[in-house]
Amino acid sequence: QVQLVESGGGLVQAGGSLRLSCTASGRSFSNYAMGWFRQAPGKEREFVAAISWRGRSTSYADSVKGRFTASRVNAKNTVYLQMNSLNPEDTAVYYCAMGPEYSGATYYKDEYKNWGQGTQVTVSS
Repeated sequence: QVQLVESGGGLVQAGGSLRLSCTASGRSFSNYAMGWFRQAPGKEREFVAAISWRGRSTSYADSVKGRFTASRVNAKNTVYLQMNSLNPEDTAVYYCAMGPEYSGATYYKDEYKNWGQGTQVTVSS
């Protein structure tokens, strides 16, 4: 059974930065694509970013492209989401998720079967 634990959320002013971390346990982390999703109040959970199992490719939602960067350190079983130039529309609960084995940076939510508990990101104007 895999466990994913996010950290690094918080309150930040518009224009600021945060780095989210997600550490996995219970499975061979390095074989799996990893994704970041977010859910704002009253909205569907949406794709934010993904990174392939080797970390060689990434994909991003148009709304965060150029501002957010996904990365991973397989030796630490950890994936990161660096978020810069944050704006109030980025306010949401952010979730990391484990995707398919030996996969590229897929953005299909249904392909992610294991999820963390989420971390709140609040951006004030």
